Amino acid sequence: QVQLVESGGGSVQAGGSLRLSCAASGRTFSSTVRGWFRQAPGKEREFVAAISWTGTTTKYVDSVKGRFTISRDNAKNTVYLQMNSLKPEDTAVYYCAAGAVLANEKRAYGYWGQGTQVTVSS
Repeated sequence: QVQLVESGGGSVQAGGSLRLSCAASGRTFSSTVRGWFRQAPGKEREFVAAISWTGTTTKYVDSVKGRFTISRDNAKNTVYLQMNSLKPEDTAVYYCAAGAVLANEKRAYGYWGQGTQVTVSS
């Protein structure tokens, strides 16, 4: 089992920044890929970004490229999502996920956090 706890969400005006954190515990060696997904009201949960164990491989959805950066500190078992130039359409609950394969499909991730709310006002 892998436990994931997100933090860092909040409310910000358009153009602002937030940094989300995801702390992992448990059998983290079994699911080394980390991903961020988000779900806006009335919409499906969508992929945002993912990072490999070493951090050398990352993947982003087109809508956040150039604005969001995923990174990790394995010594702290923590993954980050730095979000800059935020837009109202980025408003959603953001979820951290753990899996064994770097992918943008939800089914590739077996463990999920509870989510953290990000609200961007215009």
